[in-house]
Amino acid sequence: MQTYGNPDVTYGWWAGNSMVTNRSGRFIASHAAHTGMICFAAGASTLYELARFDPSIPMGHQSSLFLAHLASIGIGFDEAGVWTGAGVVTIGILHLVFSMVYGAGGLLHAVLFDEDMQQSEVLQARKFKLEWDNPDNQTFILGHHLIFFGVANIWFVEWARIHGIYDPAIEAIRQVNYNLDLTQIWNHQFDFLSIDSLEDVMGGHAFLAFFQIGGGAFHIATKQIGEYTEFKGSNVLSAEAILSWSLAGIGWMAIVAAFWASTNTTVYPVAWYGEPLQIQFWFAPYWIDTADVSDCTAFFGHTTRDALVNVHYGLGFFALQGHLWHALRAMGFDFKRLLDRTGPYGIPRTP
Repeated sequence: MQTYGNPDVTYGWWAGNSMVTNRSGRFIASHAAHTGMICFAAGASTLYELARFDPSIPMGHQSSLFLAHLASIGIGFDEAGVWTGAGVVTIGILHLVFSMVYGAGGLLHAVLFDEDMQQSEVLQARKFKLEWDNPDNQTFILGHHLIFFGVANIWFVEWARIHGIYDPAIEAIRQVNYNLDLTQIWNHQFDFLSIDSLEDVMGGHAFLAFFQIGGGAFHIATKQIGEYTEFKGSNVLSAEAILSWSLAGIGWMAIVAAFWASTNTTVYPVAWYGEPLQIQFWFAPYWIDTADVSDCTAFFGHTTRDALVNVHYGLGFFALQGHLWHALRAMGFDFKRLLDRTGPYGIPRTP
């Protein structure tokens, strides 16, 4: 958090990030507890949707956001290939169990384990200390994050290859092999909104897996190369700066996902999410349903796709505003000066 040169600055209870800024143990506790909350929300929402599911209404026209994601990766189908919700209860309960495990891990790191990893008796744990302006420390931690992302991509690719995922072209589950064509992957940077091949989708994930694991290994094995200049983050690399970059990544991904999910029916099948949307503009872009939604039972009478897309875009937009706020603070801009120079309602004070 920004101190503007005052090392004794204090923050209110609402500034939760200030409690973990220089306490790596508490930082890990927050991560674990947050993961537990996400797991609980996913498990509880999945069971809630399944309990309310009405097979007489298309899945995309009722509260089915979590069911739609499971159906898209081939979960919930019987041996005949018909969606019945088989196995969904198991997944929901597993998420609830994992949420308790993550929550316990968060409590352990918050209450029992060291507040700062530098104080740990475990040598390997001390490597994950927080030194915000130390590029060697930051690149070491970044490398581990990249490897986990790469492993997640491998899991998804192998799931599609061995178990199979839903293909809307044949309206059935099928095994999908990845198409690791670098030319196609490069070209899809510019036309990814219209991708209609599951093999290309898996090829992109396979490429990301190799790229991220390779990048992770590079960041773990290497140290800062060359002089640590301002271009590389000197005097800028801080907890506030890293938070701003994280918000930028989340915001940008949410906005891209909104545009993609609004019209792509290969990755987001009509059977599970509802019909493609039409984009409209007012103060900002928003999307509206294009089909008859008189039978929609949730999301204020809209399809699952419409709810997914508009919420993603809204959250992504505000995440980018958070990025700008924290990026400016990381560069030393003091927003309190604006209050000193303006009166009520932002009216400039007279000299």
